Amino acid sequence: MTPSVLVTGGAGFIGSHVVRAFSETGARITVLDDLSSGKVANLPDGVAFIEDDIRSTASATLVRTGAFDVICHLAAQIDVRKSVDDPAYDVAVNVGGSLNLLEAVRQSGKISTRFIFSSTGGALYGDVDTLPTPESFPKDPQSPYGNAKLSVELYLGYYARVHGLDTVALRYGNVYGPRQDSHGEAGVVAIFCERVIEGRKLTVFGDGSQTRDYVYVEDVANANYLAATKPLPLPGPLDSRSFNIGTGVETSVSELAAMLGEVSRIPTPTEHAPPRPGEVKRSCLLPDKAETILGWRPSTGLREGVKETFEWFRSAQVQRN
Repeated sequence: MTPSVLVTGGAGFIGSHVVRAFSETGARITVLDDLSSGKVANLPDGVAFIEDDIRSTASATLVRTGAFDVICHLAAQIDVRKSVDDPAYDVAVNVGGSLNLLEAVRQSGKISTRFIFSSTGGALYGDVDTLPTPESFPKDPQSPYGNAKLSVELYLGYYARVHGLDTVALRYGNVYGPRQDSHGEAGVVAIFCERVIEGRKLTVFGDGSQTRDYVYVEDVANANYLAATKPLPLPGPLDSRSFNIGTGVETSVSELAAMLGEVSRIPTPTEHAPPRPGEVKRSCLLPDKAETILGWRPSTGLREGVKETFEWFRSAQVQRN
């Protein structure tokens, strides 16, 4: 039987790659996106598209009546800085919107629907000395964004244990790759690529020694597919159905800037700005659990991924011109 898949935020950067990963298997796909940052042009042919907010009554009705086999929930407010400036909005979207969908799954009676939540690794554990960090490490979010993601994971556990829902959380590292927007909520790789192409200096916040675990977007899409199709352990305490999706490799912002200069063969001068509030100093995820249970491992190294991403940005600029 052809599975029916709903991807919230499916017109966005990560979501559109998830859509393509499922479309290649012949799944029937519906995308729910409010287009606040996504683009319909990111979607392949044959995908049903609905423009709406995950907090709406219509979105709940879609989930309640859609009889989906899988829901990949990627729609979110993803900007840590915005969560610091407006934590109430962050909670409304990231917690309220997620609960709207989870309640709809419960009310649908189709508790076999696998609900895959896109969580965060970097913002969940906080500043830690244990690197790479395993899923079981104590949680200490440093931002409203991280607090909201942790709250949803706790709700996933509640809905699994009390109502029997089939829930799972994927804790991403810093995702990068083609189609990432270099404006607004973008990650540093996209911003750096755009600035190199425009001949502008790269802005480094703080001293540049802060580290992240950069994971290529196609690897993240594959993690969603495997999480949808692999048998999982029984629901239990927090972390029982949560998986780090990262590389286990730390890379500093300064190292990233130097690497981009090498793969682009364009000089990359930098300028420094004050550190940003709410962001952790070091982050690196231990992905062993995902490999053991999901059979997932990253297949794209950082240098290869940065080169692919830069070439995509360069090609996109040529097309715009």
